[in-house]
Amino acid sequence: MLNFFIKALVALFTIVDPVGLVPVVLALTVGMLPHERTLVIIRATIIAGIVIAVFGAFGQFIFTSLGVTPEAFSIAGGALLFVVAFDMLFGRPSGARETRREAREALTREDISVFPLAIPMIAGPGTITTIILLVGNAGNDLIQLSLVGLAALITLAVSLFTMLLSAQIQKRIGTTGILVLSRVLGMLLAAVALQFILNGIAEFVGHLT
Repeated sequence: MLNFFIKALVALFTIVDPVGLVPVVLALTVGMLPHERTLVIIRATIIAGIVIAVFGAFGQFIFTSLGVTPEAFSIAGGALLFVVAFDMLFGRPSGARETRREAREALTREDISVFPLAIPMIAGPGTITTIILLVGNAGNDLIQLSLVGLAALITLAVSLFTMLLSAQIQKRIGTTGILVLSRVLGMLLAAVALQFILNGIAEFVGHLT
């Protein structure tokens, strides 16, 4: 159980990348009063939590209705996460989190809590893919499902904490420190993504034999 929880926490933590949210929050909240920035960040975290919960609860049903097998989704999801990890390792913005067009539009919006903070920066395609994969791996085991929920809550709590303290974190570790940490998280995410792919392949081969 502990191994499964660590796997879930590492997967969600690395795909959301709470420290990587620091420069985004600083850029999007320039000119806001402290209480306005706090409200935006709290609202974004709550919205992201709702999105994650909805896809965690109904994601498997949606894909089953579409005729997508768990094995296929595990392989495809792992591939998507590997692309995100690759971009993190080389310090490139990932289209799985936010496209360049979305980034430009975000700068012109007054309310940034829903877009781009909640979606796609926190609860983007990569996060949604990860939560569905984890719930699928947990199956009907209530303890493992609870561990996935706990991992999601911890990730959201850390994201909320880092965004609220974004200015202080930026001063403490600097842009270079943020980039270094992002690359380390990228390596962890690449390993998790590869494991999802291997699990999907193993399950598919197992059904054939």
